[in-house]
Amino acid sequence: MEPETSEIDLVRERYARRDKTARSSLYGPFLASTYMPDQERSRAMIAWVNESSIGPVEQRRVLEIGCGTGANLLQFLSFGFSPENLVGNELLEDRIAVARKRLPASLALHGGDAVGLQLPHESFDVVFQSTVFTSILDPAFKRRLAEKMWSLVRPGGGVLWYDFMFNNPRNSDVRGIPFAEIDKLFPVRAAWMRRITLAPPITRTVTRIHPSLYTVVNLVPWLRTHCLCWIQKS
Repeated sequence: MEPETSEIDLVRERYARRDKTARSSLYGPFLASTYMPDQERSRAMIAWVNESSIGPVEQRRVLEIGCGTGANLLQFLSFGFSPENLVGNELLEDRIAVARKRLPASLALHGGDAVGLQLPHESFDVVFQSTVFTSILDPAFKRRLAEKMWSLVRPGGGVLWYDFMFNNPRNSDVRGIPFAEIDKLFPVRAAWMRRITLAPPITRTVTRIHPSLYTVVNLVPWLRTHCLCWIQKS
């Protein structure tokens, strides 16, 4: 247990360092460098719903690991998922406190380490993570978390994964996870995958000129740094 406990503490420290920066100056909701990638990911998630045939969405149970302040869960609600079928987990107390204020009371939220979640085995159609694994640097802990997520997925459901694939040379607190590593974390390969999201430094540069340049530059596949994957349990 000691490596896991120390990695949790390190994750808290990494996020605390991130929060000391002027996050609003980089990720404010009214910035084109924020809303253009968000809109692209929304379109990719709609494609996932349509092409993976997981509907009707109002009947699907979803757990988000690392739900933060609830932005992704709000998006699931906007897509028609039922609040009583959505569950969030968040390690950081200040973030889950904000999520409790933003989200419906019928949406269950659990604080603490996701590996220790006391939830029924194979009880979710979708277990979702967004940019959580790239903040975990201990390989053993990543494997444990992936195993926990997989154990909570019912047959026919899957893990929905959104994260970046390449290291950020300016940020030693994160580490990219390429396709090959995703394959090793789960027993099966992704059944559906989209490479999306223009590299953030490029996004900030081009959207300062004009928001529409995001779409133009994003036509170059190798400039996209993230992947949205559906890893389905048969």
